[in-house]
Amino acid sequence: MHSAHYWVEKLGLEAHPEGGYFKETYRSAECFVSANNEVRFPVGRNYSTSIYFLLTQDNFSAFHKIKSDEIWHFYGGQTIEIFYFDKQLNRILLGNDPNKGEVFQAVVPAGCWFASRVYQNAPYGLVGCTVSPGFEFQDFEMAAREDLLHEFPEQSQLIYSLTRS
Repeated sequence: MHSAHYWVEKLGLEAHPEGGYFKETYRSAECFVSANNEVRFPVGRNYSTSIYFLLTQDNFSAFHKIKSDEIWHFYGGQTIEIFYFDKQLNRILLGNDPNKGEVFQAVVPAGCWFASRVYQNAPYGLVGCTVSPGFEFQDFEMAAREDLLHEFPEQSQLIYSLTRS
């Protein structure tokens, strides 16, 4: 089995602001053309984007949200644990063992606070994330710990463990 360092080097991954490592692998050539002001996404927004995303045992993807649905795909390493708030806490195990409740793909709905980490402190997990409409950093919002604690006080332990401030 390869190490996290191997994949960072081989795939040309860079540090991601939310935690982990990433590299964009796809950005659709086609873009939205509607000038309707009611549309959430501006003219010129790509239909879809995709990245490689790697998490390690000493890092996590902090709670954040984006304006698009995000589809997660498991590639290798160990299971990734994804949490998101959609009025209540939801948990997904992204991995390759359906007998343990793991799934190869999962969707985090648009506008939900979500975070992820390698399950049970394993060395690393390598996944892909597809965003549609396409990801732009202007749609990215990092969660403030105090705001999440106010909104979901019963999840304080998880919030403390998956936020940085």
